[in-house]
Amino acid sequence: MTSGVVSLVIATVVFGGSILAMYVARALPDSHLGADARDVIKLGMALIATLVALVLGLMIATAKGTYDAQSAAVRQLSADVLLLDRSLAEYGQEAEHPRDLLREAAGLMLQHLWPEDGSAPLSLAPGEAHVPMDLFLREVTQLSPQNQTQEFLKTQALRVTSDLAQIRFQMYVQGTSQLPLAFLIVIGLWLIILFAGYGLIAARNPTVLAFLFAATLSVSGAVFLIQELADPFGGVVRVSSVPLREVIAHLGG
Repeated sequence: MTSGVVSLVIATVVFGGSILAMYVARALPDSHLGADARDVIKLGMALIATLVALVLGLMIATAKGTYDAQSAAVRQLSADVLLLDRSLAEYGQEAEHPRDLLREAAGLMLQHLWPEDGSAPLSLAPGEAHVPMDLFLREVTQLSPQNQTQEFLKTQALRVTSDLAQIRFQMYVQGTSQLPLAFLIVIGLWLIILFAGYGLIAARNPTVLAFLFAATLSVSGAVFLIQELADPFGGVVRVSSVPLREVIAHLGG
């Protein structure tokens, strides 16, 4: 299921639990919801609320770390592609064909990570860009420098090419992370119990219902945010393709 569907399901069952608890409270004897009983319920709710806050906070931080790492990798990859193109441009006419291969590989990478239809990438593996990059590396290796400047530029081009491969495989290894089903079930149960407690002791009026609904949307929104950040190249919150697009627009210039 998508992150939006999961969040909607959690919001529905949690808010439904609070409404059900309100009706249950009406049927319970007054002694079950006396001052002492309310104190125990509030203590239990405080404990569960603390657990939910800690777990959601840690998961958001972890997912944000994945998102930031992939975003930084895209920026570094874009910078290396531009540096590589400029180095080959300074090398001379002999490096024109490798530059064409570099543009082709960058374009394929862009299409692979950010499909034009807006769908998630098929894979973070190098994929189709692997072939032109292999040809590119072979041609750069075969360049015959005629002076020290060209020797330096060739060495730099090979080093940056190696860095590009490392970044690309790093993006693949980091990949995406999906929330385990057990995590969603446990968080869902905690939230149902917590909001059922709110329903047991809350006054039954439109203002309380509106507040409970807003609180439900907030916690389900946190789950949505975790899922989105954990999948940096899919969903609504995606790593920007602007750095690579701008670099491709300047390649060959």
